[in-house]
Amino acid sequence: MLNFIALPKRKLFLGPLLALTLGLASCGAPTPTTNGGGGGTTPQATGGRVSLVGAGASFPAPLYQRWFSDYNRNVNPNVQITYQSVGSGAGIEQFTQGITDFGASDTAMTDEQIAAVPRGVVLLPMTAGSIVLAFNLPGVEQLNLSRETYAGIFLGDITRWNDPAIAADNPGVTLPDLAITAVTRSDGSGTTGVFTQHLDAISPKWKERVGSGLSVSWPAGIASRGNEGVTATITQTEGTIGYVEFSFAKSLGIPFATLENKAGNFVAATPENASASLAAVELPENLRAFIFDPDGENSYPIVTYTWVLAFATETDPAKLEAFRSVMTWALENGQDIAADLGYIPLPPEVVEKVKAALATLE
Repeated sequence: MLNFIALPKRKLFLGPLLALTLGLASCGAPTPTTNGGGGGTTPQATGGRVSLVGAGASFPAPLYQRWFSDYNRNVNPNVQITYQSVGSGAGIEQFTQGITDFGASDTAMTDEQIAAVPRGVVLLPMTAGSIVLAFNLPGVEQLNLSRETYAGIFLGDITRWNDPAIAADNPGVTLPDLAITAVTRSDGSGTTGVFTQHLDAISPKWKERVGSGLSVSWPAGIASRGNEGVTATITQTEGTIGYVEFSFAKSLGIPFATLENKAGNFVAATPENASASLAAVELPENLRAFIFDPDGENSYPIVTYTWVLAFATETDPAKLEAFRSVMTWALENGQDIAADLGYIPLPPEVVEKVKAALATLE
């Protein structure tokens, strides 16, 4: 089922930037003719050196790092892209203020946010991914969590790992008598937005007591900055559980829970189950879709697109040409890389819609 909401406007926390310099400048090398693999028709940015600066979501940062580096190395060494992993909230704010050339967010901008950008906005979903509940629990590698149970953990109602509710989800598993520490995000985060929207959809108590947004007042736990910070805290602290993007947990080998979906089945965050979630929603013409609680027997319950935020009008023709070339290459040649890194490749029909949106930039 496709749902649309207007996200509340909240205070954004910028904090220190974690900068990822994702392109390597070359010393006057000519533009290669290769498109970096695959059989796409990526337009080639021409002319002199061009630098693009983006900032935003930490969710897709590992993938963007790989894309931008590969493009610079294999397609056009004259195009250098720097991406700052600061969280979706800060990314939207810096983009709106014109500090960056493009932004990135795990939640699509609202009409109100778009209206605040004088040069206009085009939203480009570039990939998708699952949000998992990663945990550090001595002696436990596999864990089932029902919808009521994981909502209860983040509400602070379930406080110990051997709680009867968790035991009921995991018959035959020896659970330690250990305090639960929920790890949340301290920054304005699209991952937080997606996770809390999902909790809103499945838990009336959550909706009444906490609500959803890029930042919320968490009832329990400790906070860390970015997907990077949450995963670091989990790996270093026994008894923790936190919400992170699948690729972060996968790359670090952190176990994550199998979650109960809308159909009542315990479903793992596999690429196949995440793709089933995407198939449950049709992306509309404005390219804004929110997948709060997908239908389907095998659908993983917490999945989202993640967007690059582009100016509808670019005042620098060289930057426009370079940006369009990079994003087209990512759509045509970068989707296999997305799968390798644990993201969900865009369906072909979505790729065509995003390419059409790119063509409207001027």
